[in-house]
Amino acid sequence: MNAPAVAFDYEGCLAACAQGDRRALQALYEHEGARLLGVVQRIARDPAAAQDIVHDAFLRIWTRAASYDSTRGSARGWVYSVTRHLALNYVRDSRCQTDLDETSMVAALTLPADGGDMQLWSGSTKIYRCLERLQPAAQRCILHAYVDGCSNAEIAILLGAPLGTVKAWIKRSLKALRECMT
Repeated sequence: MNAPAVAFDYEGCLAACAQGDRRALQALYEHEGARLLGVVQRIARDPAAAQDIVHDAFLRIWTRAASYDSTRGSARGWVYSVTRHLALNYVRDSRCQTDLDETSMVAALTLPADGGDMQLWSGSTKIYRCLERLQPAAQRCILHAYVDGCSNAEIAILLGAPLGTVKAWIKRSLKALRECMT
């Protein structure tokens, strides 16, 4: 008969990491590193970035192992959660890195002259006209929020504007777009 496989002790490993045991981190990496890399590659879709994210995840696991709370979930789940959050942050941040200048904003709003297959603003000469009525900063806010997927705080950084101002621009712009579209 084959001997049963010994289950990996995730909780014990995290507790050892919290105590500064580097061997525990190495054991965790050897046990889960390849699987975590696969998860991150599916999220980030960039092999080089995925390797960096997994590296950062293990650093975070090492430095924050003491914050693991078994009453909130499994140790393995916590390890995967730390890693997934870093991967999702990478995806979100990489989408928001490109600041739209006036030329690229106009290009993003311009419908193809040949009626091509652009789906973003399909059937949207009306939305195009409504967006055109907004002030340039408000247009950029809406595009960053709804095309790039940026948070209000990220938009504030990209535009160099106060967070409250960005929130107000988005709120007023959405109201103006709703009124214009009806």
